[in-house]
Amino acid sequence: MNLTDFYKTYPDEEACERALRKYRECNTLYCPVCGGLHLSWNPSHRSWTCTDCGHETTLRSGTVMQGSKLPVFDWFVAMFLIAGTKRAISALEVQCQLGRKRYQPVWEMMHKLRDVTGKRDGLCRLFDQVELDEGFFTTETPDSEKGHPLKRRHESQRKTAVPVMAESSVPADMPAKKYSTCKKVGHIRMTVIPDLKAATEEDRIKRAVDAKAEATTDAAGSYSTLVRNCAVAGHETYVMKDKARVGRVLPWVHISISNARRSILDTYHDVKADFLQLYLNEFCYKFNRRYFGFHLFERLELCAYTNRTSFKHRIY
Repeated sequence: MNLTDFYKTYPDEEACERALRKYRECNTLYCPVCGGLHLSWNPSHRSWTCTDCGHETTLRSGTVMQGSKLPVFDWFVAMFLIAGTKRAISALEVQCQLGRKRYQPVWEMMHKLRDVTGKRDGLCRLFDQVELDEGFFTTETPDSEKGHPLKRRHESQRKTAVPVMAESSVPADMPAKKYSTCKKVGHIRMTVIPDLKAATEEDRIKRAVDAKAEATTDAAGSYSTLVRNCAVAGHETYVMKDKARVGRVLPWVHISISNARRSILDTYHDVKADFLQLYLNEFCYKFNRRYFGFHLFERLELCAYTNRTSFKHRIY
């Protein structure tokens, strides 16, 4: 679906609400109070009424749009723009597409969509062979640290630590391209953490990686207890003496880090550490569905219809 097709399919608010209603009714709509499956549509209220207990379920309840005053049409436009480009997209670009809309509610809408993409990816674990390493993303200096001298390297107040995990395996037929890596990538996961303690990293790994997976890492001490603590079934460590070895052993972790950094830098220039996870959610969601093409919009619709957001109102 290109932009012309999108506006033909969803020309106005009524068409978008009709599509939302159709999807929900075709995917086991039930009463959240009694669990009943017999609900009747009330067009004047734009809601369903449970014939068993009388509870009213609104069109947006249980979706990312719950509690939002923005039109459903605006949400559809934002989802289409996110899905329709390989790079990250800013709230300002969505605002321009929507016309006369205030920046703040559009910015919040974008973060709510990024939040539910993270929830969707969080339902799946990484399997088989998994590369593990940390990335350090440049973020704005926290208000509490402004005026203080910047620390060096990874201890800098402008650096945020992110464990990066990538499914990768060596295919039976090695790629013939000169610059291809020797491994094939599956899904990736990026999670912001407050510190680099072994317990903190191990906790994130247990949440994202299947316990039967085989991990490949560098020789950092924070990974030394992964097998002992049942985070993974097997663990190979490599001493990284040069960049060429990193490219052979942990190629997709570092490609993902590099691409995510570039995507954020090109689009947003600088982001607050509080919101970095949301931007990484968008990057990982699109990377994990990189072969969906125009069908990515349909997947994002599914994600938005079936997940409520945890993002709360903030003043940017």
